[in-house]
Amino acid sequence: PKSTLGKALHYLDHQWPRLTRFLDNGLIPLDNNPAENAIRPFVVGRKNWLFSHTPSGAHASAAIYSLIETAKANGLPPYEYLRYVFETLPTLNDDE
Repeated sequence: PKSTLGKALHYLDHQWPRLTRFLDNGLIPLDNNPAENAIRPFVVGRKNWLFSHTPSGAHASAAIYSLIETAKANGLPPYEYLRYVFETLPTLNDDE
């Protein structure tokens, strides 16, 4: 149990329900490749985004990236989607 293999098997035993979760529902994908592919451009270019000098800047960047990737995931053109969002949000009431 204290060997490297023993620790790995112990970890596997405790993670087994999570590893086999996709078998319970055919709609759950076997892998998360679409999510990994969506964030890859941001991970590769992270040194290019050093303009986020503050946590607020980083949060703002993350929000924009999320909006863009959500549009892509739903088959919407990102520019038109962002334009719609930024034109519509100021016109909404608090309860909308």
